[in-house]
Amino acid sequence: MTTMLPTDVLHAMLADEIADVARLLQEHAADDSPATRALIHQIAECSMGPNHLWQDLGLSDRAELNTLMQQHFPALKARNSQNMRWKKFLYREICERAQVLICRSPHCESCEEVAVCFAPEV
Repeated sequence: MTTMLPTDVLHAMLADEIADVARLLQEHAADDSPATRALIHQIAECSMGPNHLWQDLGLSDRAELNTLMQQHFPALKARNSQNMRWKKFLYREICERAQVLICRSPHCESCEEVAVCFAPEV
């Protein structure tokens, strides 16, 4: 039997994950402008979405997200030297900080491209 967590607990967990992503982005932001702060919030919220991050952000493709990350978070983009999918990469960074050995991005189990995202990195 599966037990469901209370809604308030789920909301708190989601808020914590959004805050973790936002902190990571803030630490690697190129500047602290209002536009960048708004972008950090948008990316952090969209990182909880059900699709690839570029899709949840409403971008045309992954290349557009890579350009956005290079422009606003160049140090973080440089850390993603293997061109890992962004949600997976962000969560891996957060998990490494917390010294969590097994870490999955949100919604991966229901994604149609899970085999692509979790293929061995090249």
